[in-house]
Amino acid sequence: MPIKAIRHLRRMRGGAQAHLVEADDGHCYVVKFLNNAQHRRIVVNEAVGSMLLEALALPTPAWEFIELPREIWREHPEMAVELGSRRQPPEEGWHFGSRYPGDPATMAVYDFLPDTLLPKVANLTDFLGALVFDKWVGNADARQAIFFRARLREWNRDEPVHPRKLGFVSVMIDHGFAFNGPHWEYVDAPLQGLYLRKQVYESVRSLEDFQPWLDRVVHFPEELLDRVWRRIPPAWIAGDEEPFERLLEMLLWRRRRVPDLIADLRDLRASLFPNWR
Repeated sequence: MPIKAIRHLRRMRGGAQAHLVEADDGHCYVVKFLNNAQHRRIVVNEAVGSMLLEALALPTPAWEFIELPREIWREHPEMAVELGSRRQPPEEGWHFGSRYPGDPATMAVYDFLPDTLLPKVANLTDFLGALVFDKWVGNADARQAIFFRARLREWNRDEPVHPRKLGFVSVMIDHGFAFNGPHWEYVDAPLQGLYLRKQVYESVRSLEDFQPWLDRVVHFPEELLDRVWRRIPPAWIAGDEEPFERLLEMLLWRRRRVPDLIADLRDLRASLFPNWR
């Protein structure tokens, strides 16, 4: 069941015209409307991408279905989809909400870190797993991520870290242009899906550095995609049931192609992986 937005906070940057809201579960969410400016399929891609990243054990925000009561967007006319000179309020129904990683009033969240700080990100190797994911789903956008300071024990329980030690962590966000966005197709352009700071790929020395994510994709269970299908609200794919089914069937077929897609990227852009020999 959806959770309900109780307070509008601000509009976010980006083509989907998302908004930050506080919800009745005590968390804040970046909400993309079902009738966003890019396409209804964008919110489907966001939900599917979030579920796949969770299954691959890659860091991505928790997400929920968000209900937007009329009184909120009536009180905040800026909470709308801008289409040229027109403003269109959110459709009634459920929308996609990506949980903000803390209290927006007190937590600093960055979409960029300077080169001197980037190597200090505790889970920087997760960008390798994100590349595996992005090649699998045919992400037509550059890899997007946010950074913030958190207790490292909560993000990497395998490392012997003091419970109160703080450090930078990264979380993968914005999966709307998986499956080539609203087109729902797989375009394997080599340079798509890359993070713009190639420093995150400097640790790669062989294809083995993309483990365990490569194996998780290659052996991804079919029943997990069945769960993905069942969790998408019927209203989100009304009239698109057959294209959506074909999209997921092709995703299963692509599993074993992903190692070759990574290897092809190295052959075409060797400078991306300067330590791969």
